[in-house]
Amino acid sequence: MADNKRPPLAVFDLDNTLADTAHRQRFLENKPRDWDGFFGAAAQDPPLAEGVALALESAEECEVVYLTGRPERCRRDTLAWLAAQGLPEGRVFMRRNDDRRPARRTKLEILKRLARDRDIRVLVDDDELVCDDAERAGFRVVRARWTAPSAALEAAQEGEGRT
Repeated sequence: MADNKRPPLAVFDLDNTLADTAHRQRFLENKPRDWDGFFGAAAQDPPLAEGVALALESAEECEVVYLTGRPERCRRDTLAWLAAQGLPEGRVFMRRNDDRRPARRTKLEILKRLARDRDIRVLVDDDELVCDDAERAGFRVVRARWTAPSAALEAAQEGEGRT
């Protein structure tokens, strides 16, 4: 049962929702994909104004948490990036380093776990499959469509369970 004494949650994805990954897409274009390069360059991601504004606005009424497909090994860089952008402090949920399940499965699992004791006001994500599954499960979704879609990133999220 959701705890109504605590503020609802606003759940934000990172890559292509808050962080512009365009400059590091090149690491995913060849086979084998250069995952170390891709994630290593995340610290230099420019912020996406639309996503940042929505997170700041959401923080006025909600507790903001972050739900990313990035592996746990990226936690330090991710926390530093969030702080450097002036984003609200919040828990960051990341995938285990060895978890290769599709993002739509890992994220929906965490959303359902969070919803057991908290109201979730919104999920903001750019991954259409994540958004579709979250909506089917009854969550309110804002689709982050403020960046150009990346076929390489989509394949990585769904087929390789990497982000």
